[in-house]
Amino acid sequence: MSMGDSLITIIAIFLAAVLMFVFPLMSLADRTDDVSELVVQSATDEFVDKIRNTGKLTLDDYEKYLQTISSTGNSFETDMVIYQLDENPGVKVTQAEQTKIGENVYYNIYTSQIQETLSKDGRMRLKEGDMVSVTVKNTNQTIAQILRNFFYRIAGNDSYAVAASKNGVVTVNGSN
Repeated sequence: MSMGDSLITIIAIFLAAVLMFVFPLMSLADRTDDVSELVVQSATDEFVDKIRNTGKLTLDDYEKYLQTISSTGNSFETDMVIYQLDENPGVKVTQAEQTKIGENVYYNIYTSQIQETLSKDGRMRLKEGDMVSVTVKNTNQTIAQILRNFFYRIAGNDSYAVAASKNGVVTVNGSN
């Protein structure tokens, strides 16, 4: 057996090991990310729909939502925006005209303001016509991302593998 044959044998063993272990591991890691994304999207849909259908956001619901998405084993950046409809956009505007396109004025309330209100009051009441937007992205690197970066040399840590978003209009006035 010559030196060339030995080198080819070593390369063949190495390629076999990669094919037998690394690619199935990458595939499994990708499936794990897919399942995590499904869980996060489902939780986000339920969370926003509950706010839309009840007209209120409670600290309890918010904490349950954060707990559910964290159960995937990932850490997340959660961005929430509530667009509150101004109840008195103009002196000359009547109630009937308020629903016309271009007449409505919205005030934006962002994540930090929402968290502050929830920690102080325990709930946030919304009214019909207000809009809710929730977006989440993972902030940690998943195993699939680490493997992809190792094998494909993808640059940049800003990429995310697990994300979800949901928007909606509140359909009822929130009660106490």
